[in-house]
Order: sequence, then C-alpha cells, then structure tokens
Amino acid sequence: MERVLLALGANLGDRLANLQAAVDGLAGFMAVETVSPVYETAPMYDADQGAYLNMALTGRTDLEPRALLDALKALEGRIGRVRTRRYGPRAIDLDIVFYGDRVVREAGLEIPHPRLAERAFVLAPAADVASDWRHPRSGRTVTSLLDDLRPLDGIEKRNGEISATKSPGRPGP
Repeated sequence: MERVLLALGANLGDRLANLQAAVDGLAGFMAVETVSPVYETAPMYDADQGAYLNMALTGRTDLEPRALLDALKALEGRIGRVRTRRYGPRAIDLDIVFYGDRVVREAGLEIPHPRLAERAFVLAPAADVASDWRHPRSGRTVTSLLDDLRPLDGIEKRNGEISATKSPGRPGP
C-alpha cells in the first residue's frame, strides 16, 4: 500500500458535514491514518465566494495514482460537487498532494500538486499531519514550504471536528 497525502476543502452547503462525508467515503478505497484539524480560510484566486473549510489527511491505498484520482472525483460527485468555474465555490474538493515519493505528469494529473508551494490553505493542515514529508522534486519538507508563506493571513485553525473512519483492516494504532 502506498502512503498518500490528500487535501480537502469545502465552501458550499454544510461545509463540515461535506468534509466528514469525504473522510467517511475514503474508507471504500483507502485506509485513513491521520486527520488534521479543520482550518477556515479565505478563498484564493477567485475572491467572489464564501470562506472555505480545509483540512489534510494521510492514508494508504492500493490504487495507482490515476485510479485514486478517479475514485476521488467519483466521491466528490456523490457528495454533490458540481463543476462551474475554475477556482469557484464547491461542496467538496479532494486533491492528491503527494503519492509516496512519486512524480506523476499525465493529462489531468500532476503529483505532487503543482500549486502546493503557494497554498497555505493546503500546507497549514498538511503540516499538522505530515510536517516532515519531503517534496520529491525540491526535497523540501511541508513545514519548510509553509514557512515561506508566513505570516499566514486569512487562515484560522478550528478545533478538531473531523474524525477518521475506522474501517475493517484499517492500519494504525
């Protein structure tokens, strides 16, 4: 099983329930190991929308990167994601940040996430669950990438409100 780091975000509907539904839905194709606290964040790129709730998690999967992406997109659809405009509001967004130490460049799939280094809303929660994970191209840790973005304006940590689904055979403590 390959270790992965995912970023989750939502700014439509019951944002917290959408994040929990995503974590619960992941149990069908991956073992969730660690779940970050939830952060409330200002929208980036397209400011004409409501605030996001963002989080990150680590887990393990047997799916190859493309199959994992397809499973994530299907889960987004089940939760109610409707694609409107780029960087627009969404009920849920699930992104592959890291897939082990692999570098993947295919049509519609790039791992590590290509805009990771500019996204404090991804790096802040990722630092809570994978601070020492190294970017396979730059060799820099998640914490080091986050430090470049300080001060972290428009990002507020909330109490841990999302729980990892305990599924049969789930590795962990």
